Amino acid sequence: MTPEVARARLPELQAQLAVRQSTTHFARAGLALVACVVFTAAAAKLFWDSVRFPVLGVLAAVLAVGLVVFAWIQYRRGIAHHRRELELFASLQAVHRALHLDDPAALLPR
Repeated sequence: MTPEVARARLPELQAQLAVRQSTTHFARAGLALVACVVFTAAAAKLFWDSVRFPVLGVLAAVLAVGLVVFAWIQYRRGIAHHRRELELFASLQAVHRALHLDDPAALLPR
């Protein structure tokens, strides 16, 4: 990679890596799983304590299943974004090597 091409590519790569979309998707998946545990426990409690058919228990169970599906989708999106971010980071490291930005010998006094 020539230094001119590397200099032109550096701001583009930095802008693409400035926002980590995978982190957002992983956080959504984690929060959905925590909410799923809460709704599952609520559904179990409603089923355990009910004398009649627990309509709210069924609603909580359906919501918990929906949250598991949502968490799985967010997790898969996070994995896809994470793979892309790793590719971009490898490209950024190649640009840094081409421009000698991370060369420790260049930082030493002469």
